[in-house]
Amino acid sequence: MRLEPLYRLRFTYPHGWAVGLEGGWQQHFYLADGRCEGEISGRFRGANFPLRRTEDGPFLPLLHGVIETDDEGTVLFECRGYGRAYPAGRRQIVGYVFHVSDYPRYQRLNDTVCACLGEVRAATDPGDSPELVLDVAELIWEPIAP
Repeated sequence: MRLEPLYRLRFTYPHGWAVGLEGGWQQHFYLADGRCEGEISGRFRGANFPLRRTEDGPFLPLLHGVIETDDEGTVLFECRGYGRAYPAGRRQIVGYVFHVSDYPRYQRLNDTVCACLGEVRAATDPGDSPELVLDVAELIWEPIAP
């Protein structure tokens, strides 16, 4: 197997809410707005419903969204994984991404698995949303050697 870079996604959360749960868990909800650049380029909008196990623990993202591509296609997006609580100011993201599209250029992604890694970059101005940056790469199947 190998990874082929697909695109870089940058987004912020202009709106978000959170509630505390028993045992220190937290449930969050964020609206996302941003942009992809690469083999898929376009506007990204989505919603994340991450669960956080403790105040200092990892997030478990449940991010669904849409990429409105520059060539007028539509690509639906799902991402899960871990938003790690470290390092401060540039927290790590690791996960997987699925895509679905009926646009001919992107239909090949309908049965692919993509890996992602990224960062949650602290906002420069207090009160602003952090910027999230994800590099998404297609996992390419290759025959297993005998």
